[in-house]
Amino acid sequence: MRRVLALAVVVALAGCSRGAGDEAEATATDVPRAVASAPIGISAVESRFGTPVKDRVATVGLLNKRNDEIQDLVMKPGESRRVGNVIVRLASCERSLPWENPPEVGAFVQVFVEERAALDRPLAWRKVFSGWLFKNSPSLNVVEHPVYDVWVKDCAMKFPGEEEEAAASASSAAKPAGKPAAAPTAGPTPSPAATAAPAPE
Repeated sequence: MRRVLALAVVVALAGCSRGAGDEAEATATDVPRAVASAPIGISAVESRFGTPVKDRVATVGLLNKRNDEIQDLVMKPGESRRVGNVIVRLASCERSLPWENPPEVGAFVQVFVEERAALDRPLAWRKVFSGWLFKNSPSLNVVEHPVYDVWVKDCAMKFPGEEEEAAASASSAAKPAGKPAAAPTAGPTPSPAATAAPAPE
């Protein structure tokens, strides 16, 4: 009996010892299978221009309103990140073409939260958001949840020609502007005694 009681105490303590530090940055393997296999609801259309969707990298901000903790989640399309009882899943990210004005960055994300539907119900994963989020137009689509907020911060991708433009601007910035000033001609330097006024007689 004592062994069973001791084992129960150890298991209970192990469950309680999971702190905020353990929840700081979880990996995709911690995502429940039901959430990871949930349909995304968007077919990523490959653009003829720019980085392929699978090679883009999005930075998504996650705010926990309970403790005012903000984290940056860096993900590729198809990846998920779990932080505590929230999962952010990235389907795609995009940014506007270099010549388009105003510039815009967007990401299609899904947000799942583990919570109770009612006090007498068990914890269950519930999808609270699925759609596009925009960096410069955040009011177009908002994650409405009392505890968590999610927004897009960046989408790392390139369009054809951007690499050459960046290299050209870097090389022009390294070159000095205009001709250098001519160095003064070297000649004998007059001594202070020679330049002083003659003493009165």
